[in-house]
Amino acid sequence: MAEQQEEATPDAVMTRIGQVVMLHRGGDRDEARDRFLELWAEIGEDGDALHRCTLAHYLADTQEDPADELAWDLRALSAAEELTDGRVTEHHHSLAVRAFYPSLHLNLAADYANLDRTEAARSHLRLAYKAVDTLGDDRYGDGIRAEMNRLNLRLNGEDSADGGEEPPGPPGQRS
Repeated sequence: MAEQQEEATPDAVMTRIGQVVMLHRGGDRDEARDRFLELWAEIGEDGDALHRCTLAHYLADTQEDPADELAWDLRALSAAEELTDGRVTEHHHSLAVRAFYPSLHLNLAADYANLDRTEAARSHLRLAYKAVDTLGDDRYGDGIRAEMNRLNLRLNGEDSADGGEEPPGPPGQRS
C-alpha cells in the first residue's frame, strides 16, 4: 500500500554496532571493546551524532575502569544532545530522542555511584526519573524503571536484597 510508511534505509554503521553488541552479549567483552574502538576511530569525534551516541553508550559497558565507563557515557549524552528526532526516525520510525535520556542518565548515575560521587549520582538519577515517562510500558521500559529503583535504594543505603518495597518516588522527592 502506497500510504504505508516505508521502513528506514539500513544504516551500515548501526548494523555493525548491532553485530558487536551481539558479540558482547555472547561474552566476548575484550573483542567487543576492540571492535567498538575500531568503529569509533572510523566515525570520529565529529561523526554522525546517532552513531556516536549509540557507540559510546555500548562502549561504556565494555570498560573495566569505572572512570573510563563514565567518560564513554558522558560522550553518549553529549552526542544525544546533538540529535534530532528527524535523524533518529531515519534509523527507525518509532524512535524519539527524548526516550534515550532515561537510560543515558541512569548509566551516568550508576557510573557516579561506582566512583563514590553520590551527589552527582543522585542528580543524574533525578534526571532519569524526570524523563522516564517517555518510556513505554514494555519490557525495556520496565527494565529501566527497575534499575532506577534499585539504584535509588542503593544510594539511600537501603538493602534491596531483603525484598524491600520499591521506593515511593524519585530521589529528593521521597515522602
